[in-house]
Amino acid sequence: MSYAAPRALWASRLGFILAAAGSAVGLGNIWKFPYITGQNGGGAFVLVYLVCIAVVGLPIMMAELMIGRHTRKDAVGAFIHLEGKRSFWQAPGWISVAAAFIICSYYSVVAGWTLDYLYRALLGSFSGQSTANIEGMFGGLTADGPRQLLWHFVFMAMCLGIVIGGVQKGIERWNKILMPVLFALLALLFMNGLLSPGAWKGITFMFRPDFAKLTPAAVLEAMGHSFFTLSLGMAAMITYGSYLSRQEDLLGASLRVVVLDTVIALMAGIAIFSVVFSVGMEPAAGPGLVFKTIPVVFSQLPGGFVLAILFFLLLAFAALTSNISLLEATVAYLIDERGWSRPRATWFLAGLAFVVGIPTALSYNTLADWKIIGDRVFFDSADMLVSNYFLPLSGLFIAIYVGWFWSGTEEKQELIAGGAGWVYPTWHFLIRYVSPLAVAVVLYFKMRETGLFTWLATRLQ
Repeated sequence: MSYAAPRALWASRLGFILAAAGSAVGLGNIWKFPYITGQNGGGAFVLVYLVCIAVVGLPIMMAELMIGRHTRKDAVGAFIHLEGKRSFWQAPGWISVAAAFIICSYYSVVAGWTLDYLYRALLGSFSGQSTANIEGMFGGLTADGPRQLLWHFVFMAMCLGIVIGGVQKGIERWNKILMPVLFALLALLFMNGLLSPGAWKGITFMFRPDFAKLTPAAVLEAMGHSFFTLSLGMAAMITYGSYLSRQEDLLGASLRVVVLDTVIALMAGIAIFSVVFSVGMEPAAGPGLVFKTIPVVFSQLPGGFVLAILFFLLLAFAALTSNISLLEATVAYLIDERGWSRPRATWFLAGLAFVVGIPTALSYNTLADWKIIGDRVFFDSADMLVSNYFLPLSGLFIAIYVGWFWSGTEEKQELIAGGAGWVYPTWHFLIRYVSPLAVAVVLYFKMRETGLFTWLATRLQ
């Protein structure tokens, strides 16, 4: 099949690696990975997670980049290009673009929390406060709708300012600034963790497997997170792949992104657990680890004022690099399929994402009584819908399509073009059998966990 018309490309390999790694590296690495590791026993969970990254995450990432580069299209347009306008296989494209937009809208609100905490850290708000006061700050923030809307607006404006600049002058240029600074901030916090009294205990917790603590639920959590942490199933990698040179080695590019993403998650875990153990606190704090436990920890450590600033600046940068990829994935659809100019598409979608994100900011205050799915508020409903259904469903469709329906010749040519044809048999086996089975298992248990089967049974009676 012939290639589509020429398209804006990344100016350099480094630019793509940093942009793709920036998409993958987000709050999931620095917030979610440490707390789910803490909840699931540490080392054994990390080991399963690393295996899942290799056999589930990496093959699907290569498949998404391959689809994007081959078609030079957004996620919806890519499947239209491959299968035609009336094909069922448009489904994963539409699902992934919808997922990107919904996540973009509520992720901006959560990112706004990091900006609020960065502001508090700069003012020294955590110093001299009791544990109860610091832990209560998060509840005060989520109860304050106008303050959340302000930070939501600021963060979305930052995303708009970057994406409107285009591939090279916007996304690539800013990722070349943000990602090195992000890594430098993490390196400082990592070294601080290694020099803290709880360093050895933190490292042991992260890397000494205790399989007695590894439950079936923990295995599923590791499998699911290995998929979601790489920005898979949300149109970002297909879109970023469409800007990739045909001479680029897809295996090498994917490996670099996966390694960067994983190393940052592990470094964040060590940095956080080391300081948590240093003050005698527990690692299994759950989602409140970052916004409740960590501020308390910094308030008790020498130099905690500076550490708090660095930590929340790190969180803000990680959130920004991720959300610009989500906004770009939706902007690319309007540019490619609707013929919109980049400024018009970016202004429209950033504005719409801000509006759709308003109920998220009001979920725990003004709209607390507004239940959408079951007893879940708007934010929890949107997150549950996307995380448990849209993303795994999109990933499952992509794995099945690439593994069973797309031309093996074209797939092999894409790998050969970058010098990685030798990996085709192994990759094709994983994307055909292992990856779809793993994602299907995660999807099944997520459906059961969220009560979908019970809901369907009651409707069919």
